[in-house]
Formats: sequence, C-alpha cells, structure tokens
Amino acid sequence: MNFVLAPDKFKGSLTGSQFCDAVALGIQRALPQANIIRKPLADGGDGTLEVVQKYLDASTVEVSVSDPLFRPITATYLYAQEKRIAFIEMSEASGYKLLKESERNCSVTTSLGTGTLIKDALNRGAIQIILGIGGSATNDGGMGVAVALGYQFLDKDGKQLSPIGENLEKVHRIQTTHVDARLAKANVKVACDVSNPFYGPDGAAFVYAPQKGATKTDVMHLDKGLKHFAGIVQNSFETDVQEIPGAGAAGGLGGGAVVFLGASLTSGIDFIKEIANFDAAIGHADWIITGEGKLDAQTLSGKTIAGVVASAKNQDIPVAALCGLVEIPKEVLQASGILYAVGVSEGITDMDIAYRDATKNLEEAAYRFAKTLT
Repeated sequence: MNFVLAPDKFKGSLTGSQFCDAVALGIQRALPQANIIRKPLADGGDGTLEVVQKYLDASTVEVSVSDPLFRPITATYLYAQEKRIAFIEMSEASGYKLLKESERNCSVTTSLGTGTLIKDALNRGAIQIILGIGGSATNDGGMGVAVALGYQFLDKDGKQLSPIGENLEKVHRIQTTHVDARLAKANVKVACDVSNPFYGPDGAAFVYAPQKGATKTDVMHLDKGLKHFAGIVQNSFETDVQEIPGAGAAGGLGGGAVVFLGASLTSGIDFIKEIANFDAAIGHADWIITGEGKLDAQTLSGKTIAGVVASAKNQDIPVAALCGLVEIPKEVLQASGILYAVGVSEGITDMDIAYRDATKNLEEAAYRFAKTLT
C-alpha cells in the first residue's frame, strides 16, 4: 500500500518530520512492504521556516535592518540560490516579538525592516519572494516596506513622512520616481489566512491594533488614517484596497503588498503545498495520513489539515488524521473528508506526560490504524 504522510507539527512536542518518523515506524510494523512518502506541511505559522527550508533547500541569510521602532537589529530570511526564491517572515524584522510589552504601540511602529529584507533578496537575484505576514507589530498600511523599496510618502507641503501608522492620515501624495524597478519582474506571494478589509469595523485597526498596544483613541485615528490612505492609493494606482480580501492583514500590509509590490495573496497551506509539489506526490496514494496537536473547529477553516483534505478530495484519496486530541464529532469529520481520526493523547490528563510520550503514542496509533487495513 502507498501512504503519504502530510502532518503539521504537534505544537510543543513534535515537528512535522518527527511525526513522519513515528508514523512510518508504526505502519511498517503492521505493513512491512508499505511504500511511505513523507511530506510534512505547515500553514504559515510556527514551524513554517523548517518546512520551507526542507523543500527549497534554502540557506539562512542575515541582514542588518530596522526593528519596528527603527532600532538596528540583525534579521534573517531563507534564500534558495538555485531556484532564486526567498522566504521572508515579517515577524523576523517587524514583529511584536521584537518589542517589550511596554514598547508596543502600532501608531509609531514601522514595517521598514521587512522591506529591507525584500530589497536584500532582490539584490541576491531573487525572482520569487514568499512573504509570511503573521505576528506583525505594525499598522502602517505597508508604508515601511514600500519606503525600503523606493516609494516616498509626502504630506501636503511635499515633506517626506516617516512610514508609521500615525502618519497614514497625513499622506497627500505618493512619489514613485525611485521605486526599485526589479519589483516589476519579481513574483511576490503573500501568505495570508484572513479576509479582513483594509479599514472599518472588521479592518486592520479595529481588529488587530489593540493587540499591538493601541488604545481606543489610537484605533479610531489609525482606522481614519487607513481610510484616508486607501483614498490616496486609489487616486494614485486606480486600485481600491478595501475590495481586496485580506487587505487588512498585518496592519494593512496585505493590501499594501498588492499595490506596492504587485503581490498576490494566497493561503499559507496553499503555498506550502505548491513548493512541496504536494498534489503530484499524492497521485498514487492509497491513504494520506495527516495530523496536528489538536483537531478542532479551526482546523477545517484554512489550516494545514484543511489543505490536505482539499487536495485529497480532488483525487478521491481517503484521509486519516492522527492528532494529539480530537474535538470534532466523527460524523462532522467524515463529512469533511476525514474517514479515520484518533486522538493519541486521549485520556491523558497530564500534558507533560502527553508531550513526553507523544512519539510512542503516535507510533502505536499508526500501527493500530495500519492493522485495520490488513
């Protein structure tokens, strides 16, 4: 029998690769002649860098950039020289993890450092740039990224503005004379798993800015600034960012990337499947085995397992899910396309023990599943 192993990580205990190793051992105990293909996946969250590095055979690049408060730091990204593909995590240069809690205030933070990473990738010859935008500390509409690549944002007096959130409502004109010409030839993809608009009650400021240190008054000003900024963008580029699903992601960088970088927005799991050549790899599979730490309602809406199930449905391949915990009724899972599911830590109340024994329990669960196929 042919199996494809396509898990996400078990957060806190196992990486996707470790999942594959444990499940492969269990299957081979029951079915020694089984053919097993390992395809660990991710959806743009924790663990994505490891997965991307595996499929792109990429090296780590270090660059001096500005952090969200314009302080010098060293940030990293992945670059595959042979394929000329860069994978950049916004959080490495412009993430809230870089700030103390007392420093978080997205009215005065910038995405400039992320733009510097993109420019460095272009300098190295990148023709494709994949940008992950989770964990941002910013609400600048993508101004910081744009400034690093040659855009200038001018006030009504023609003075260049600092690319921070509180200056969005001061932008009067966008100067494009010095924009990096290489952007026109680069294929930029942004991993974006939300559909929030640029501004408004469901937009960048109201939904995400409070998590980034914004007060209620700050949120009102930032939202007003995003709406004003969207109008300037529409006048300058004939693009209505408010109509772009996901434009409000990462403080408006979702929309800003489309306008300033010519980017397309895609789901995290979709771009990981693409670089993993996943749909081709499962062509001869009898079963796909996936898994993650907890199988719950969020799992089926844009996460890794949802992406696996979508590909499996297209090729009429059954899916088994071996997870830490399963919190979805069996009939709901089967309706979604998951024909077999088990929680390998069910009944274990001590999470330290569950983490410690995850490998053993997963191998045993895989063995029991494979035995049902004999």
